[in-house]
Amino acid sequence: MYRRLIAPGALAASLLLAIPASAADFQPGASGIGDPYYPAYGNGGYDVSHYDLRLKYQPKTDQLEGTATILASSTQDLSRFNLDFGLTASEVRVNGKKAKFARSDVQELEVTPAAGLPKGTPFTVVVKYAGKPSDVKLWGFTSWQRTPDGGVAANEPEAAAWWFPANDHPLDKATYDVSIAVPDGTQAISNGTLQSQSSKLGWTRFNWRSAHPQATYLSTLAVGKFDITTDKTADGLPVINAYSKDLGANEGAAKASVERTTEVAEWLESVYGKYPFEALGGYVPNVPSSFALETQTRPFYSPKQFANGSNVSVVVHELAHQWYGDSVSVRGWKDIWINEGFARYAQWLWSEKEGEGTAQELADYTYAQHPADDAFWTVKPGDPGPENQFDAAVYDRGALAIQALRNKVGEKNFFAILKGWPQQHAYGNASVSDFIGYAEGVSGERLGGLFDTWLFEPSKPGASAARASADVVQPKSWKRIAATNGVHSER
Repeated sequence: MYRRLIAPGALAASLLLAIPASAADFQPGASGIGDPYYPAYGNGGYDVSHYDLRLKYQPKTDQLEGTATILASSTQDLSRFNLDFGLTASEVRVNGKKAKFARSDVQELEVTPAAGLPKGTPFTVVVKYAGKPSDVKLWGFTSWQRTPDGGVAANEPEAAAWWFPANDHPLDKATYDVSIAVPDGTQAISNGTLQSQSSKLGWTRFNWRSAHPQATYLSTLAVGKFDITTDKTADGLPVINAYSKDLGANEGAAKASVERTTEVAEWLESVYGKYPFEALGGYVPNVPSSFALETQTRPFYSPKQFANGSNVSVVVHELAHQWYGDSVSVRGWKDIWINEGFARYAQWLWSEKEGEGTAQELADYTYAQHPADDAFWTVKPGDPGPENQFDAAVYDRGALAIQALRNKVGEKNFFAILKGWPQQHAYGNASVSDFIGYAEGVSGERLGGLFDTWLFEPSKPGASAARASADVVQPKSWKRIAATNGVHSER
C-alpha cells in the first residue's frame, strides 16, 4: 500500500477552488438582456434550458393559475435575477428554498435567492401565480386576446409575460412542457406534440411538449372549443390544425388555407431544407385581431386573414418562418429582416411555383410601386428601428434585397445559400452581418456593397433587383400577397 503525496502548492490551489466566492463577488443580473430596441426585454445573469408550465384556466372568468418550474444556469456570480412577468406571483422558490421577490418597473419580477448562485451553477426556479391575463396591461396593452369561449396568447415581440414568467428575448431559447387543465368540452392548444390528455372531476388536462429550442414569443396557448384535424406527414410528423367552432363565414376559407399546411411545408423543404421541428400545424381562433404569427410548429392565424377567401400565401409566410425566425432566430430585434424578408420571399417563390408571377416579376412590380421620394425607401430593413420593425419595407424592400442577391450570385449559389443558412445556425441565433458573411462564403462574391444598398441606405437603389420600367404588369399573385402586408401590424 502507498499514499500519494501532494505537493504543498497543489494542495493550496485545491483548497482555493473549494472556497466559495465572497458575498461581495455576487451581483444582480441585468434587468435587460442588452437589446437596444427593447432595453427592458429579457434579463442578464442566467440562461434558461427548460420551462415546465402547469396551468389551470377558467374561460368564463379568464382566471389563469399556474406553477412554472424553470431550469436555468447562472452566467455570473448571481445575487439576484429578474424574470419578465405580468401576473401576480404568490410564492417563489430557488433550489427548493423560499426566495424573496418583488415587482419593479413595467414587467420585472426581481427574485433574491436565499444564497448566491456561483457562475456556472444549474438552478431551479418555481413560481406560483394567478391572475386574469386580459386585465394585465404592460406598456399600455395586453397580448392576451379573449375569445367567446376562451383566450389566446400570441404576439410579437412579447407575449410570454401574460401567461408565464420568462427570460423574454429570443437570445434565450429553451424547451417546453405545457400542461393545462380546462373545463371538460374545452380544448387547449399549444406548441409541439400532444403527449397525453386526461379528464378528472370536470376538468380535462392537455400535456404539450416542445422538444427543440423555442423563443419565448414563439410559445403560444389557446383555450376554447375547436374543430381539430390530425394527420401525419410523409416523414411521420404529427400534423394538428385547430379552428374555433364559431368562425362563421370565415370558416371555409380558413380551412381551405390551413389544411394545405403539409403540402406547403413539403414544398418549403425543397427551398429551405429539411423541416426543423417535431410537429406541424396551425390554428385559427375566433379573435378580433387581423394578424398572423409564426408560433413554433403551430402558427396562429386571425380569422380576418381569410375574410376575402382562402389565402395559402399567408400559410407560406408563417411556415417559412419555421426555418427563418424560429429555428434560426434573431440575435437582436434589429435583425428582423432575416425573419420577414425571407418569409416574404418564400411567398414570391410560391407564386413562381404556382405560375402566378415569378419572383423577378414581383420584384419589378414592387420596385415600380414606390417612386424615389416614397417614404418606403427611407426605412432600412437591415436596421429599421423599433418604430419600423414591421413596416412594409422590411418585407418588400427586404425581399427585393434577396432578389438582388439571386441576380448577383446565380441560381446554384443562391439556392445553396437559402438551404445552407438554416442548417448553419439551426436552433440558434444570428445577425444580418452573419448572413452577409455566410452568403459571401458560399458564393465567393463580395456582397457588402449590395446589402448596404438594399438594406441600409435610406434611398431608392438602382434597379439591380428589378426593371425600372413603370410599365410592368401586376402579377396574378400580387393581391393575395399584398393582403398579408398587415400580417404583423398589430404588435
